[in-house]
Amino acid sequence: MDKTAELKKLEGKMRQDKSLQLDTNLVFGEGNPDCNVMFIGEAPGEQEDIQKRPFVGKGGQLLNKMIEKIGWKRQDVYITNIVKRRPPNNRDPLPEEIEVYKPYLTKQIEVINPKIIATLGRFSMNYFNPNLKISRDHGKVFRMNGRLLVPFFHPAAVLRNPNLLDGYGKEFKRLPKIVEKFDELLKSAVPAAPAKNETEKTVPINLPRPF
Repeated sequence: MDKTAELKKLEGKMRQDKSLQLDTNLVFGEGNPDCNVMFIGEAPGEQEDIQKRPFVGKGGQLLNKMIEKIGWKRQDVYITNIVKRRPPNNRDPLPEEIEVYKPYLTKQIEVINPKIIATLGRFSMNYFNPNLKISRDHGKVFRMNGRLLVPFFHPAAVLRNPNLLDGYGKEFKRLPKIVEKFDELLKSAVPAAPAKNETEKTVPINLPRPF
């Protein structure tokens, strides 16, 4: 079974799973299943719930702009969220909601098998390593279970604080070089504290700035 078929099967299973919390529309994810980079946010918002697509509101428009600025297209990457239905009033996902959706995200990552997971916001970053702080670790590169983890601010947070925009663009510009140097970066890490949600250590990689 190819990746597209596997993802369709997984999406169908989610639609039938009555144990999943939240009664809004399923926003499974979209993009290139053979991508190098998989963007993961926390949960859909109002526009995402309406259109049943991830990151299509104002935050999604900024994400698209950042992706296009580095010479990529939205179709080149894969975009999804941890929780795949909108929480009421756009509130943050609850721990129990994250927990019930976790097996589906795990399978989604397994099928797509990206080299790089780019988290959008502190919730998705802390899903992979609760020891990280978005204010301190945004734009850094970490090794995690044979992949690279790159935390970014959520685009909605950047829209709320325009002072972050310049640095946000600079961090996105490093992504193509991170992809290019993937094998080298995996070998250049130094030990750090293990993450609670991962069986392997998540370790920071010191990269020259800018490339």
